Amino acid sequence: MDLPRGLVVLLGTAAAVIAGAGIMAVSWLVGPVFLALTLVIAVSPVHGRLRRRGLPNWVAATALVIGVYAILLSLVVVLVVSVAQLATEVPQYADRARDLADAAASELSRFGVGAQELRKVADSLDVGKVAGILGTVLSSVGGLASNIVFLLCLLLFLSVDAGSTGARMAVIAADRPEVAAALAKFAAGTRSYLVVSTVFGLIVAVLDGVALAIIGIPLPILWALLAFITNYIPNVGFVLGLLPPVVLALLEGGWQTAVWVVVIYSVLNFVVQTLIQPRFVGDSVGLSATVTFLALLFWAWLIGPLGAVLAIPLTLLVKLLLVDVDPKARWADAFLTARVRPE
Repeated sequence: MDLPRGLVVLLGTAAAVIAGAGIMAVSWLVGPVFLALTLVIAVSPVHGRLRRRGLPNWVAATALVIGVYAILLSLVVVLVVSVAQLATEVPQYADRARDLADAAASELSRFGVGAQELRKVADSLDVGKVAGILGTVLSSVGGLASNIVFLLCLLLFLSVDAGSTGARMAVIAADRPEVAAALAKFAAGTRSYLVVSTVFGLIVAVLDGVALAIIGIPLPILWALLAFITNYIPNVGFVLGLLPPVVLALLEGGWQTAVWVVVIYSVLNFVVQTLIQPRFVGDSVGLSATVTFLALLFWAWLIGPLGAVLAIPLTLLVKLLLVDVDPKARWADAFLTARVRPE
């Protein structure tokens, strides 16, 4: 018996709310698991190429594990060292920050803004507190050791199981060809997105780091790494990667230096990330700009900052489960894809 369309919509909405609440409750697990899966998908072609060259499965699996570990650990090491350096740099700018706040308060008071209230805000500004927060974060890294060990173990198991992916896909294709095709499309789209984002992220990071080093902004490697990581965050990643170096440029060299940083970042973002990269990303994932932006907001709200980084792969997975595997739901592609091809 067919249910009324309105009831189907209500039941589907209720199920989505319940599923979302469940994902949010275990976001501490969903995020690392999907991150591990995404990393293995990204480097899995290495396993296939080594197997085609006649190497044993254990050698190919070992190479895959080493590749994944190298990517993850190199990012963690650079990030921890850079943040530790930042924690020692920030207190040096406390007096400079107070001077800038006093100057801003004086300028605003000329336009009728209450000087007394502004003075209180300026006096309460303490950049040293930022260093204390960073120190707390660094001291809590040890508490994250269990999560890191869990992620590394999960990466190991997924990398080992990657050797049997072809056989598993053959079994699925024999019984559910549409599911096998959707899984292959998801893996290909995720891999293409990661490759494109990584290549352009490296280009932007190198250019940003060189420009910051020339200008004389402290810790250019840290800000280049931040630009690289935020490149995986659609739409707003550029702003997130821009704010910290701009603030540091303001404290280091004044508003002129901060303006130069904004101009350089904006030009690079416009040329690389606005004009060039979207053409490749759109072709690789097939999602419209609106869907990409809404996906960013949704996944960041659901599972936190890691959801913002993994917003595109997570959206591709949901599309796989709800649209690609069901021929009756293919009409939804008209609202999700970047380019609609009428039949």
